Amino acid sequence: MKKTGGIPNKSISRRSVLKGGAALAGAAAGSGVITGFPTVWAQNIKDVTLVHTGMSYSTIIDIAKQASQDLGFKVEMSVVDHPGLLNRMVNDPKSIDIADMEIWQTKVAVPQGVTQAVEIDKIKNWAQLTPLYTEGTFAGKPVSLQGDAPFKFMYRDAVDATTFASGKTGFATFVPSVYNADTLGIRPDLVGRDVTTWADLFSPDFKGKAAIQNIPTNGIMDAMMAMEAAGEMKYGDKGNPTQEELTKTIARLIELKKAGHFRALWSTFDESVNLMAAGEVVIQSMWSPAVTAVKGQGIKCVYQALKEGYRGWGNGLAMMAHLDGVKKDAALEYLNWYNSGWVGGFIAKQGYYSANVETAKAALTENERGFFYEGKAATADITSPTGEKTNAAGEVRDGGSYEERFSQVAVWNNLMDQAEFLYAKWNEFNAA
Repeated sequence: MKKTGGIPNKSISRRSVLKGGAALAGAAAGSGVITGFPTVWAQNIKDVTLVHTGMSYSTIIDIAKQASQDLGFKVEMSVVDHPGLLNRMVNDPKSIDIADMEIWQTKVAVPQGVTQAVEIDKIKNWAQLTPLYTEGTFAGKPVSLQGDAPFKFMYRDAVDATTFASGKTGFATFVPSVYNADTLGIRPDLVGRDVTTWADLFSPDFKGKAAIQNIPTNGIMDAMMAMEAAGEMKYGDKGNPTQEELTKTIARLIELKKAGHFRALWSTFDESVNLMAAGEVVIQSMWSPAVTAVKGQGIKCVYQALKEGYRGWGNGLAMMAHLDGVKKDAALEYLNWYNSGWVGGFIAKQGYYSANVETAKAALTENERGFFYEGKAATADITSPTGEKTNAAGEVRDGGSYEERFSQVAVWNNLMDQAEFLYAKWNEFNAA
């Protein structure tokens, strides 16, 4: 989610997408997850170190510490940005054991053969994992397939397959992990009126006080949601726009930028937090933990539900192809542990959802469970993962319950067919 870098050695699918100059984009403790292993495995467990590599919003040291404590072997976190992860996976794959990937990144990594599929019968809680990923449904209804919806990339036909299966198989591309429904962040004390639509991102009411994320794959989605909501464009598929649609959208962004509409184009989590906390912007593209960070400073900030719906995204934990023997066994134990509860409770306090809703909710207090998942008013203060107060008793989570939010996902983060064209046009936006 930071600035793009190059992939200097191997030529990969959509290489130019990744080399552009634009900004790119204790329930588990005692759960019995490490039992019944051969003696040789137990003797060697202390020597195993797994390197979990991914982006800052999900590759968190607290998770590694808890996993190491619960599992008896060492888990280390290595934080990169989006292009950095793909660079490492392709050019230095053995430096990673577990790749914490966004769904769209599989479209580059899987054809390279750098990850191995996960044998589903070795994932103990697979049947509990969200059907958003495993079935392509939510609350019994099909989810939006605009963009890179999880189900489209969930399965392969064999451990070493380099293509995606057309339907369910016994081999998963990755184990589902964290996901969310993204929207705009606002400062309710400063906007001066109700914000109800993506069109407000472009409203002249907020000239000089708006910001958009300088991450082409995400920023273009926010722009298209705003354009369509404002009645300026109608897209055939926002998840896979045409060159003509992209050209018109970027032209509008350039027009707004030159008119001074955008206070900033932010590239990092910290930038978005600082802009909002300082009141330099009052409406912007935002991520849920950034809203939480602003609230943790005692500043009013809302992740605003909008009538057109949300931009969905999701991550999964993929096993690198080099894993075998005791290290592969350890990796499978880590994947089983990850959705066994502790992580789900931790990330809920960031505003994220766990692939195993049942164990995540069990790891939360009744108050937290009601607030984060059930749309209920808090009965006591709500805190961030690090203990800062984010919501007072009586408040309801922005956007309501888990069901309310995910029943309104309009489009998923993606790597579109016209990605190379997008990056070229986004560079024009940056340079304007």
